[in-house]
Amino acid sequence: KEARAMARRAAEAGDDGTNDLIVSDVIRRNELQAWFIAEHVMHVATRGDVKRAKIDTSVSTVDRIGIRHVDVERTTVISAQPFAAVVSKLAAAIGHPDMSSFAHAVAAARTSADLEGVVNAVIGSAGLTEMARFDIGEVLRKELGDVAPKAMRLVMGNPLIMKEMVKHVPDAASYAPVTVLIDERPDGVYLSYDLMASLLAPYGNAEALAVARQLDDKVMALLTAAAE
Repeated sequence: KEARAMARRAAEAGDDGTNDLIVSDVIRRNELQAWFIAEHVMHVATRGDVKRAKIDTSVSTVDRIGIRHVDVERTTVISAQPFAAVVSKLAAAIGHPDMSSFAHAVAAARTSADLEGVVNAVIGSAGLTEMARFDIGEVLRKELGDVAPKAMRLVMGNPLIMKEMVKHVPDAASYAPVTVLIDERPDGVYLSYDLMASLLAPYGNAEALAVARQLDDKVMALLTAAAE
């Protein structure tokens, strides 16, 4: 209200410069900020159905906010084998490249054929390679000591498979490489994996889903073999 009153007095006094400054830099900017808050805070987007906001980028670079509901299907294979034996069998079927060297080789690849050569040189018999591992049990042992259950999270994948999904569904890059959790429980060793097909199902792309199902089959065969 004070800004509008000042602008009105400037106009009545014939001071067009001051009037223009107050209207443009104070009043209009305040109105724009109020509109932005109303659109992006009061109207919460759901299920990806969002309203496109055309705003001055000097205020915000947010174009839109979307939420997509994803029903994840987790599959678990339970093994009666010791934890160390399960991890050893699984690890024997996947590649274990030096990740720094592998990253440099991928970056140096000039063509798709070059990339295939780099990847195929490091994947194991399961067609996958280890990207990272996290010893969850080691963290638990800091507090619980020797009674802490053994647990390990393995991140594994194949860039060629990832590429075929991401070409059709960019969000697939959020899920690949995949995660396998191996943890020790009272009734056995659990090998758990979130099915890629369930993660990509909401996007409704047949090509990406076909690749995702093939990847799921590959991972499940790996887990089943390691559990036996």
